[in-house]
Amino acid sequence: MKRIVKSISKFLNTRLGFVIFAVLLFTLKTIYAYTTKFNLGVKGPIQTFLMIINPIPIMLLLFGIALYMKGRKSYIFLLIIDFLDTIWLFSNVLYYREFSDFLTMVLIKGSGSVSNNLGKSIMGIVEPTDFLVFLDVLILILLLAFHVIRMDVKRLNWKIPVLVSSLAVLLFGANLTLAGSDRPQLLTRTFDNNYIVKYLGLNVFNIYDVVKTTRTNAVKAQAKSSDLDSIEKYMKNNYVTPNVEYSGVAKGKNVFIIHLESLQQFMIDFKWDGEEVTPNLNKLYHEDDTLSFDNFFNQVGQGKTADAELMLENSLFGLPEGSAMVTDGTTNTFQAAPAILDQQGYTTASFHGDVPSFWNRDNTYKSWGYDYFFSSEYFNVKKGYDIGYGMKDKIFLKDSSKYIEQLPQPFYAKLITVTNHYPYTLDKKNQSISKTDTGDSTVDGYVQTAKYLDESIGEFMNWLKESGLDKTSMVVLYGDHYGISDNHKKAMAKLTGIKGFNDFDNAQYQRVPFMIHMDGLKGGINHTYGGEIDVLPTLLNLLGVSDKNMIQFGSDLLSKDHPQTVAFRNGDFVTPTVTKVGSNYYNTKTGKVDKKITSEQKSTLSNKVTTELSLSDRVVNGDLLRFHTVPGFTKVDKKDYSYKKSTALKKLKASQKKGTSVLAQNDDKSLTDLYTTDAPELSDDK
Repeated sequence: MKRIVKSISKFLNTRLGFVIFAVLLFTLKTIYAYTTKFNLGVKGPIQTFLMIINPIPIMLLLFGIALYMKGRKSYIFLLIIDFLDTIWLFSNVLYYREFSDFLTMVLIKGSGSVSNNLGKSIMGIVEPTDFLVFLDVLILILLLAFHVIRMDVKRLNWKIPVLVSSLAVLLFGANLTLAGSDRPQLLTRTFDNNYIVKYLGLNVFNIYDVVKTTRTNAVKAQAKSSDLDSIEKYMKNNYVTPNVEYSGVAKGKNVFIIHLESLQQFMIDFKWDGEEVTPNLNKLYHEDDTLSFDNFFNQVGQGKTADAELMLENSLFGLPEGSAMVTDGTTNTFQAAPAILDQQGYTTASFHGDVPSFWNRDNTYKSWGYDYFFSSEYFNVKKGYDIGYGMKDKIFLKDSSKYIEQLPQPFYAKLITVTNHYPYTLDKKNQSISKTDTGDSTVDGYVQTAKYLDESIGEFMNWLKESGLDKTSMVVLYGDHYGISDNHKKAMAKLTGIKGFNDFDNAQYQRVPFMIHMDGLKGGINHTYGGEIDVLPTLLNLLGVSDKNMIQFGSDLLSKDHPQTVAFRNGDFVTPTVTKVGSNYYNTKTGKVDKKITSEQKSTLSNKVTTELSLSDRVVNGDLLRFHTVPGFTKVDKKDYSYKKSTALKKLKASQKKGTSVLAQNDDKSLTDLYTTDAPELSDDK
């Protein structure tokens, strides 16, 4: 035994031994992260084996570079590489906990547009055990510092580092081959990022991501007008005729798009401690003049809110990685709702109580054709008004009314709420319902911020009624994405009463509210399956605007021919009968794995989803709409728009001469006094 210990000690005191030991420690800590911090869906002995060995080839290659160096430099280099790679792993652990995905280069590139107010979220995400991923670095440093392992400064035979590098390449080839046999076309088809990480490792995913991002950038540079041919053909062959009965019923009406941050459908009619969490939304949901959809799904990817906005206003899918608003919003050509309606005589405006650069909105909105963008610069933001990610909803919506009443009618106004945003914390004076008792801090605060959001919507709807805007407007309310990620299944099981809340249940809980409310509208609860990609075609038909020649991947939700296959960004999907999650196909009605579904049925459904995602990506990545012409539609010139406060307010004041705004029609007497709110911050100011 002593001889074995002595041999191991002797080996560790060589540079090669130190490298092998470092690779072993890194592999162990990576496996720890894979199994406790991520949800990779590893099944069977082959996937388990690949998950265990996939960190080895890349780390052996990286750490092996140290063997080409002399003396102490090799040890310092290895420790630096180990530390930097660990920081990357740690960052992915935090990001994955909330978003169930991995960091990408596109996401990092756009981080500047979403970095403000993130401190509170990060502090809410970190768990003490996360820091265990740094343990191997600490062990190596201590072993060297206390001379348990001594640095080997002797000259190393050049054959050793070459052999180590060669071994790393061979191991990676074997890893890739074995992964390809278990999951064909792993790197060529649109798979969930979890697949690449569990088969090839996080570092390989990073390399794959960089290569794909580089290729995407090249695609835009090389794109040509003929690239649109196949897309236009697909649009023509798959065009869904809108519902004639509802065509134009809202023509000439004002349009309010109200963004319900992180609100999921299960909050509608949900009670806690015998109290409704969203009584105002519940009332709207069940009113006769509200079209409510109970099978409406969010379809966002990494872009979350930005993806939802892109789909709602362009009927284009978000990208597989990052946010198209960040990467392409400044430069791409779009056929967005604001521009379409602006050319129909509408005034268009977006309201958001945060900095204008958030999600690159200040540039993207110009590309979409928004006349006005009322960001935090337009509001009197005092201490206590901000919740992180923007102004508290009650204050924000009330303060927005002073600009709404000045907009020439008809107008299209989007209001983005933020209070019901992760980590779902709310100061005590704004809490009006107790937390739930699942024991999960993320889930338990959710009902409090959801209740606050609902109260703010109730106040806003009351103002529309008091001001008379309820008779001249169509109000559209939508949830942008999930509030509770699939990393909180245990708490969701307790909250919803679903035993063993699994991946199928999580897919079903991607439902978010979607309601269209208008005085005199023939409403009711519609059970059609659809998603955010379908909103624009639906609204355009209600407004009497044809989308016949536009590039849109959704269709009118009210059409009898509306296809009810809802695509998720990772290639999964849900229909009234089949739900695909990963490699499993479930019966949507029973929640059980569907063993009767044929290979042909699987192929037909999957091909439709992957085709539409792929075509949409080609449109965005290639900026192909610059080559597309729609009769009667003029492409947006970004130079025509400015969101500088002084310029916008001057323009807004001059527009009052048209006499069509609510303010002008009320003899320039403001109707904001009719807006009542119980926001304690405003009472304190008084």
